[in-house]
Amino acid sequence: MSLSSQAPADAVAQNWVESTPRAIRPYLQLMRLDRPIGSWLLFWPCVCGLVLGAMADERGFTAWRDLYDVVLFGIGTVVMRGAGCAFNDIVDRKIDAQVARTRGRPIPSGRVGVTGAAIFTIILALIGLSILLQFNRFTVVLGMVSLILVGAYPFMKRITWWPQAWLGLTFNWGALMGFAAQTGHLDLPDILLYAGLFFWTLGYDTIYAHQDKEDDALIGVKSTARLLMNHSGTWILRFYAVCFTLVLASGFAEHAGWLFAPVMLIAGAHLLWQVRRLDINNASTCLTLFRANASTGALFAASFALAAWIG
Repeated sequence: MSLSSQAPADAVAQNWVESTPRAIRPYLQLMRLDRPIGSWLLFWPCVCGLVLGAMADERGFTAWRDLYDVVLFGIGTVVMRGAGCAFNDIVDRKIDAQVARTRGRPIPSGRVGVTGAAIFTIILALIGLSILLQFNRFTVVLGMVSLILVGAYPFMKRITWWPQAWLGLTFNWGALMGFAAQTGHLDLPDILLYAGLFFWTLGYDTIYAHQDKEDDALIGVKSTARLLMNHSGTWILRFYAVCFTLVLASGFAEHAGWLFAPVMLIAGAHLLWQVRRLDINNASTCLTLFRANASTGALFAASFALAAWIG
């Protein structure tokens, strides 16, 4: 298989993108539509924030209004994740060309030029802006602030051993935006939720980074995987424990219903399963565990949804 036709190493096998017309396929891959896990990891914090905000708002849970917001956040998640990935690939094109897992991406493989990728990024950002403007002014401001995090993220692996921490700040911003979309402000329960999800990302992205640690060491890219190495399992367990505690506290702070805790316990068991299954020297296992966090996020969201429904 030639490099120009090579599917990214971490793409979902036999994904629908591979059957699309050749002219648009590289742009869909640039958006990571062949790897939907990133969209799920962005989407579930939004849902958690939306439902927590519905619990805090005096109007309570309104099915049709809240469903509309979920759809908007869902579309926005896919679009803005695509824009962020395209921008990231423009910045990282030389690094990606040196890493086995990423050298088949559209830009380093030569299937998309830098100018074309930049134009595509702007188009996606404008679509995202049109969605963002459907919300209240405070949510719009929060959305604009998030661009600082998105813009800085590709450079973090060059300057800090903790780029996963910056990703945690960035990927879970939707929890703040979802809450603000319901209430027009932020409050302590949502701050606890955001902090908890931050530690969740620290854990799952450290797992993800172990796939590239050898290549990263050769080219000088930093990560928590390289920093923590054989102690990663212990630290991931700590990250997940803090995550579980803070997310649980956020629900209790908003007087979540009685079903909240049991579903959260299932989510906690799923996090513990990841740590027990972890083999940092097996890239395939690391990718499988990373992808499993789509289920973790769904369990978090389900716990809040059931709490709002019962409440």
